[in-house]
Amino acid sequence: MITTLAVHGFRSLRDVVLPLAPLSVVTGANGSGKSNLYRAFQLLADTASGRLIGSLAAAGGLSSVLWAGPEAISAAMRRGEVPIQGTGSRKAPISLQLGFTADEFGFLIDVGLPVPAHTMFARDPVIKRELIWAGPVLRPAATLLERTARGVRVAAAGGRTDLALSLPPWASVLDELVDPIHRPELTAVRDLVRGWRFYDSFRVDASAPARQPQVGTRTEVLAGDGHDLAPAVATILESAWDEPFRRSVADAFDGCQVAVVDHGGRFDVELRQIGLVRALTTRELSDGTLRYLLLAAALFSPRPPGLMVLNEPETSLHPDVLPALARLMVAAAQRSQLVVVTHSAPLVEALVAAGALHHELVKPFGETEVADQGLLTRPTWHWGSR
Repeated sequence: MITTLAVHGFRSLRDVVLPLAPLSVVTGANGSGKSNLYRAFQLLADTASGRLIGSLAAAGGLSSVLWAGPEAISAAMRRGEVPIQGTGSRKAPISLQLGFTADEFGFLIDVGLPVPAHTMFARDPVIKRELIWAGPVLRPAATLLERTARGVRVAAAGGRTDLALSLPPWASVLDELVDPIHRPELTAVRDLVRGWRFYDSFRVDASAPARQPQVGTRTEVLAGDGHDLAPAVATILESAWDEPFRRSVADAFDGCQVAVVDHGGRFDVELRQIGLVRALTTRELSDGTLRYLLLAAALFSPRPPGLMVLNEPETSLHPDVLPALARLMVAAAQRSQLVVVTHSAPLVEALVAAGALHHELVKPFGETEVADQGLLTRPTWHWGSR
């Protein structure tokens, strides 16, 4: 389980350390930083798949995603005694840092500006540091792997040893250094992060792929955009999660029954409602009904991930369906760690009543903060230095 997420220098997240539980809920007003937090999770996942630099480029480059405020907001600035402004000189290098701790390991990555060089790619950000450590807090004695500009150093019997390899500055050790025999901790972190799943872009418009028949092949993981809904549902219906999935759909829609039909090798989902003489296909379902089916297919995956992050799952759902959605999430959190980013007060209330950890994000000075988080409630986190 991921116990802490830490973000430094990413858009409005100047310095956020967020404790996580098996089921965590993140709320906040528009512009408070919820989407930035969601994106920070995705960037960490991109690190393990070699997509971090490309993802930053797609977001406009490092300069577009860095914290745009002063290096630090002083007490006088917060009291309104002086304007919020920079000091003219920096104490620390410009950097975007992301990290997390899990039950056994911790990981952080530090991305910064490149050394000026004669290349067409002089604006590409580079990886300055990566660290993997044992336990909840980064400590020199607990460090298992440290990657810096000087190379990669790993823990070994009797001390530390330098590995005889040179990594390109845009490649993460999680993607490049694969050695499950001699570096099992690195493989464990990589596999953990690569297994994370994100759902926030389900298409439910009239031409959405989920409304069309799809090639019928076993699908244990629903795609992020839900284009393979029908084979994913068919896979669930032939798994141990058949009955829980059917009960979840019936719970949300007054006893509706769900099925998958085969049209010459192409699958389609059908929903049979009480009072109708024929089943409705996905082309006939409302946006909210289709979205709920997509969420249920994601949450009842026969191959549950270590972590699943849902962004505004309540979109287009009727308030009457939210209690069923909350029950669905609570059940899913028994199999996968779940982080839900939402605007829905009824959904939050139901999840918190079921034991979810609730974080509200606020942005009083342009900087995202966790409401009511103080020195005693903020998890211990050390970034170290370059």
